[in-house]
Amino acid sequence: MSRNSQTAEEKRQFSGYFSVMSHGTFCVTSNHVAPVFVLLEYVTLKKMREIIGWPDGRGDGIFSPGGAISNMYAMLLARFKMFPEVKEKGMSSVPRLVAFTSEHSHFSIKKGAAALGIGTESVICIKVDESGKMIPADLERRILEAKQKGFVPFFVSATAGTTVYGAFDPLIAISDVCKKYNVWMHVDGAWGGSLLMSRRHRWKLDGVDRANSVTWNPHKMMSVPLQCSALLVREEGLMQNCNQMHACYLFQQDKHYDLSYDTGDKALQCGRHVDIFKLWLMWRAKGTIGFEAQIDKCLELSEYLYNKIKDREGYEMVFDGKPQHTNVCFWYLPPGIRYMEDKEERKKHLHKVAPVIKARMMEYGTTMVSYQPQGDKVNFFRMVISNPAATFEDIDFLIEEIERLGQDL
Repeated sequence: MSRNSQTAEEKRQFSGYFSVMSHGTFCVTSNHVAPVFVLLEYVTLKKMREIIGWPDGRGDGIFSPGGAISNMYAMLLARFKMFPEVKEKGMSSVPRLVAFTSEHSHFSIKKGAAALGIGTESVICIKVDESGKMIPADLERRILEAKQKGFVPFFVSATAGTTVYGAFDPLIAISDVCKKYNVWMHVDGAWGGSLLMSRRHRWKLDGVDRANSVTWNPHKMMSVPLQCSALLVREEGLMQNCNQMHACYLFQQDKHYDLSYDTGDKALQCGRHVDIFKLWLMWRAKGTIGFEAQIDKCLELSEYLYNKIKDREGYEMVFDGKPQHTNVCFWYLPPGIRYMEDKEERKKHLHKVAPVIKARMMEYGTTMVSYQPQGDKVNFFRMVISNPAATFEDIDFLIEEIERLGQDL
């Protein structure tokens, strides 16, 4: 082969490769545009469904721009499943729908209801226990109450790893209620879903296999770079029926390959980032055992922090018992307010402590810990550990730093 012909052949091969990579990097709409990434998404989502516990990994799924959108997808599917006519005729064709989620759930459930025209007032918040878990008896009571008013319960979102407490709702009991009243059960596992990778901790999601849909964000506990959020759906074909628009100029029905690999028409988006590539590469590099090890390490570090401060002078836990996830919620009480007898005055001063210490942390650049109020509880620290590179010495430093920065308050 001549030098000139070699160059032409190389150019042709490179051009084809570049076409796949450049389109695939920003767009997963069909198999002929991003064939490799469509297949990676197919096998990875199947593996995730197997880990959830659905037989043979059957079902469907999609990677979306974050957990909020994954949760909205679930609500969209639940509505379509119960009232498929809403796709063409809109909300005027269906009765007043109501959804249920816990008081400690993520705000994206209400945001999704607003975006879908269901309305935030149609999201009913269910009471939680002291540790932040949804109370199934209250869920059933509120479903019955809604039905008596003529509303139609269509969606329950249980949370596996709440934002603040890291609580895991009792999925088995919730699924029993959903089955009894024929309501779609969604599990928002954006934060806690990755514990399914751990043999030591996956029991916290017992019953997740009974869900109709699950949100799982590998960009959290699995340390995949943002963004990487998956919605997993138990019923195969439902996403396609719900979202497809039969755009024949893009999704031709007479293509020479299996049309099931044309995934673009089941998404709300047309072009999508190939979020799957980051997860697939990391999974290949670390393996399931590697992911398990880093998740177990983070849980071990959070337990270490809890054990160090639960009986330490100047610290008070927000709720009793060991953390369910890596969220460790606590108050630091500076010497100046530890022995205040006036409870209201003490509460008023305590509310200001965490914000001041956090500001000083940022100014010194030594560490960073979140804080927030919750219900009637004043501002408290919420230390969330998601970096397996952290050490016990780092935890010791954090405790000492809080005390150093807050001693004069």
